[in-house]
Amino acid sequence: MSRGVGRAGAGQGAAAALQLLVTLSFLPSVVEAQVTGVLDDCLCDVDSIDNFNTFKIFPKIKKLQERDYFRYYKVNLKRPCPFWAEDGHCSIKDCHVEPCPESKIPVGIKAGSSNKYLKVANNTKELEDCEQASKLGAINSTLSNQSREAFIDWARYDDSQDHFCELDDERSPAAQYVDLLLNPERYTGYKGPSAWRVWNSIYEENCFKPRSVYRPLNPLAPSRGEDDGESFYTWLEGLCLEKRVFYKLISGLHASINLHLCANYLLEETWGKPTWGPNMKEFKRRFDPVETKGEGPRRLKNLYFLYLIELRALSKVAPYFERSIVDLYTGNVKEDADTKTLLLNIFQDTKSFPMHFDEKSMFAGDKKGAKSLKEEFRLHFKNISRIMDCVGCDKCRLWGKLQTQGLGTALKILFSEKEIQKLPENSPSKGFQLTRQEIVALLNAFGRWFQK
Repeated sequence: MSRGVGRAGAGQGAAAALQLLVTLSFLPSVVEAQVTGVLDDCLCDVDSIDNFNTFKIFPKIKKLQERDYFRYYKVNLKRPCPFWAEDGHCSIKDCHVEPCPESKIPVGIKAGSSNKYLKVANNTKELEDCEQASKLGAINSTLSNQSREAFIDWARYDDSQDHFCELDDERSPAAQYVDLLLNPERYTGYKGPSAWRVWNSIYEENCFKPRSVYRPLNPLAPSRGEDDGESFYTWLEGLCLEKRVFYKLISGLHASINLHLCANYLLEETWGKPTWGPNMKEFKRRFDPVETKGEGPRRLKNLYFLYLIELRALSKVAPYFERSIVDLYTGNVKEDADTKTLLLNIFQDTKSFPMHFDEKSMFAGDKKGAKSLKEEFRLHFKNISRIMDCVGCDKCRLWGKLQTQGLGTALKILFSEKEIQKLPENSPSKGFQLTRQEIVALLNAFGRWFQK
């Protein structure tokens, strides 16, 4: 959301995600009053997250997102839907994503491997070699042995890691760079059966749901029953922690997307000049306690839970980036150094948060059962990342893929603690690596949740 004017009493339980709507007097006080208190399944409260994000994290994340390394995201928006016949792409002009011309992409980003951020491969001679190797489809023999070994490791890594997301092949001719700052997330007019099918598949086919629950989980489903919303959530109490967490993450992701659509809505289009801004009617339909029968505040609390999970992941992955070998390389030496300094500063802030989610409480039971549940958890989420290729609106698909991949990367980090602890200081890790695509998605997705 665009940055709004600050208001007094930010620490009194107002949701940071809703501050723009609050400052414009659009948010009903009853919603504000209910989005407060301690979150379920953790010891953290809404006020603490609000204050921490507002005064420590958000200003720095905003600056980071504006830097070249994090503003350009390579994505394939032409991958076919793997689950059902295409509904046809949205013809509304605001659904269109404008790819970034090759000439605008920093040379250090577009050359070489998608994992290219190691200093051993970042001199001009080897940069040229990498570009030539990419064109020939092979590793150029003039590369140093160390660089060549790193590229081989990266190729093996892509086939061996337990990804939580289906990653785009960045070598595909259909993959293009997108400038995220020039393609903001907002309401495009994409709705109806196509959008409904995507979310219905996510909730009804991939979230863990007891057989005793017959009512749809999908908030968009027309047949929601006559219960008051609060009683519907009692079914969560019967699920194990891991399955509750899964549902809350998906609900929080959905809430974030809906908030951005409500805050940046196409209000009017006169003579080809669109007017974008907050849509209170749409916000109330999705989050007002009365109109949602008590579910709206729950959805917003799940957004806080999602933030907490990703905050924890950032604090855990810090050692990966603190190594001297890691260089967020664009080709501009000074900017690259400043970008890494800013990123490490953000990591230090995340470590200082006193009420982190304890991921060790998950998958902690019987080893065999825990391993099976973790794999089921991973495959369900990976399936959701594949569903994003079924979104008919390119702009919606872009942000859906990015935010899903960001969350998937956070989950990958949380459950790779041992591998991160064993990282070598001066050589590529064979046990844990992040592609540039994952790094960009992780930080941009985190910056979306409570963006003002």
